[in-house]
Amino acid sequence: MTTAPRKPAPSYSRKTSVADPEAAERARVARGWLHTAHFLTSAPQLEHLPPFELPEIAFVGRSNAGKSTAINTLTQQHRLAFASKTPGRTQHINLFGVGKQKVDDAVLADLPGYGYAAVPKEAKLRWQRVMGNYLMTRENLRGVVLMCDPRHGLTELDEILLDVIRPRVEQGLKFLVLLTKSDKLTRAEGAKALSIARLQAGGGEVKLFSALKLHGVDEAAELLWRWAHPEGVQPPAGAEPETEPVDEQP
Repeated sequence: MTTAPRKPAPSYSRKTSVADPEAAERARVARGWLHTAHFLTSAPQLEHLPPFELPEIAFVGRSNAGKSTAINTLTQQHRLAFASKTPGRTQHINLFGVGKQKVDDAVLADLPGYGYAAVPKEAKLRWQRVMGNYLMTRENLRGVVLMCDPRHGLTELDEILLDVIRPRVEQGLKFLVLLTKSDKLTRAEGAKALSIARLQAGGGEVKLFSALKLHGVDEAAELLWRWAHPEGVQPPAGAEPETEPVDEQP
């Protein structure tokens, strides 16, 4: 007995509609701004991180949710964020500066992945304390991007993280759920995943994202730009040239 072939995922393009050239230009420049990202420092504990007055945007998510791949895709750099072959191995907070003309105007923070079963319980508890302290007390934190594999949805650990940042979200902290690996979903499955995640996100923004198809890259890049430049400043003209797209890792 044979089964009907699975409906292929829709083919997406990173290009914004030519009917909206202004939006296309904003997205192009926002991507150019993110492409300037460069490593600043790494620390195993919050107290080891240098204080910054620049707005900081944190990337969080379960191990294997595609966090490192998403960061590398948004910045158009192949190895800015290190994706370990052993999920859960990365145990440091890594900071990256972002800014045109070699003048940083924002910081990206890559937090350790969480929830990998093979990691010792003691290490999990330590990471949870580090992440909790960072998310609750980092003064210059302006936004949080949570990576989630839509095939599994937001897990209990993801919801715990949402509870941790909820008081700060109510005070103005920006929040985005990126449903990574969306190319593995049909259009109907993607729409369903969006609806469910929006209910769970409690007011945060939710977007489908695919590093492989580059779906959602423009929207996410422009959103991060606006988070870092909240005074209504539009992306300036003259984006940096882009590198080749980053292929999504398994």
